[in-house]
Amino acid sequence: MFIGAMLDAGLSFDLLQTALAQLPIEGYQLKVDNFSSHGIGGTRFQVLQSEQEQPVRSFTSIAALLHEAPLSPAVRDTALAIFRMLGEAEAKIHGVPLDEIHFHELGAIDTIVDITGAAIAVELLGISQLYASPLPFARGRAPMAHGLLPLPAPATLEVLSRVKAPWVSCPVEGELVTPTGAAILATLARFEMPPMAIERVGYGFGQRAMPWPNCLRVCLGEAYHIGSTKAEK
Repeated sequence: MFIGAMLDAGLSFDLLQTALAQLPIEGYQLKVDNFSSHGIGGTRFQVLQSEQEQPVRSFTSIAALLHEAPLSPAVRDTALAIFRMLGEAEAKIHGVPLDEIHFHELGAIDTIVDITGAAIAVELLGISQLYASPLPFARGRAPMAHGLLPLPAPATLEVLSRVKAPWVSCPVEGELVTPTGAAILATLARFEMPPMAIERVGYGFGQRAMPWPNCLRVCLGEAYHIGSTKAEK
């Protein structure tokens, strides 16, 4: 949804696809569709895997994979920081050192593409700072590698607790904030809303049908200084 929103706000899919092709991984395709729900149009981005079985990757192996790829230093460092945030959260939950953590769902191809793609999007769009609104707190349970776990997922809560992310109650059951999404926001965003001059808006849609548009909205613009007639980068 993050990448879908960035694409809808002007990110070039061709440039994104070319940059992601530098990753030394295979067995997936990128799909981008125009999508609308409840009268709002946007973009849906999907990573389609051709291989069902994925190796269980450690933080060390993911770091080596990112270092092997000819990515820009900024993209590599950003992606590594997001994965480190996830790894440290998992390590605390399981009570083991970071080097002993092995990702299951989080080491799959789609997660690697999503996290690296988010870092690429930030660089290509020239974003210097991200800000986020409070997150929706929903309840329920979901099947994961370690069994049926409560929602929000333990990794999601651990990641967001590290940055004291604000939550608001949401009257639905299901996973509205994933560990990957939480790590992207916790690593890159501040949970505050600054004055800004909005230039572009993008909507990235998810897969679930909801009573409202199931999308992430991104506003791109420049910082606006109150009392000034100009907006500054």
